[in-house]
Amino acid sequence: MSAPTTPRPAPGAPPPRPPLKVLEPLRETGRLFALGAQVLRLMFRRPYHPREFVEQFWFIASVTILPAMLVTIPFGAVIALQVGSLLQQFGAQSFTGGASVLVIIQQASPLIVSLLISGVAGSAICADLGARTIREELQAMEIMGVSPVHRLVVPRVLAVTLVGVLLNGLVSVVGTAGGYFFNVIMQNGTPGAHVASFSALAQIPDLVISEIKALVFGFIAGVVAAHRGLNPRGGPKGVGDAVNQSVVFTFLLLFFVNMVLTALYLRLVPAKGL
Repeated sequence: MSAPTTPRPAPGAPPPRPPLKVLEPLRETGRLFALGAQVLRLMFRRPYHPREFVEQFWFIASVTILPAMLVTIPFGAVIALQVGSLLQQFGAQSFTGGASVLVIIQQASPLIVSLLISGVAGSAICADLGARTIREELQAMEIMGVSPVHRLVVPRVLAVTLVGVLLNGLVSVVGTAGGYFFNVIMQNGTPGAHVASFSALAQIPDLVISEIKALVFGFIAGVVAAHRGLNPRGGPKGVGDAVNQSVVFTFLLLFFVNMVLTALYLRLVPAKGL
């Protein structure tokens, strides 16, 4: 049975219209979701690549731990000072510690991790995959029957996700310690009142939603960086443009996802004491 042939346009008929550029963002979004679904499907398929995963994990952790700690200390200080001064106007200084720590754990820590992961690790992943793409290494892998997504993308996305979860815990601890220091030392707070207010306002789901955010943010950052790295345009210059696009797009997407997760959490989990 012969293969179906593409019908030719009739003589004198106008040429087919090129695809609308207005729909290009929708196509890119569809390709991004398709890559994310493919990564989830290939995570559990053998053969696994532990060496690639360990190398990427170590690289991402080594370039993000110190910047995360350096960013968290002033960030936690600003939150503690701002929240403390605001609660002081309402005569609720005793809740300064709990309020500042909740802000750090629920919002600041996942966002700091997401910005560092996408800005440092995501740009490195996008540049690496983009360079491999323009050198046609990925096409060579496909010719040999090796899936580039399974061999290169999946270990990198897993490494980014795991580093994001672990880094979120570190950032939460550093931010909480920084908030305690600035609340007790800088604002003359009471150590007992700081700890008591935190235990009165905080609950286990606060830490759970923080880790869930870090997990989702890490996965999204890895998938977006891999998608842009697999689809550069215009040679070496296109790789640089893809890196910039991946960082900017990841920032926008993560802030939107953070808003959705926060709204769902506030609707589903009641505040402590209610």
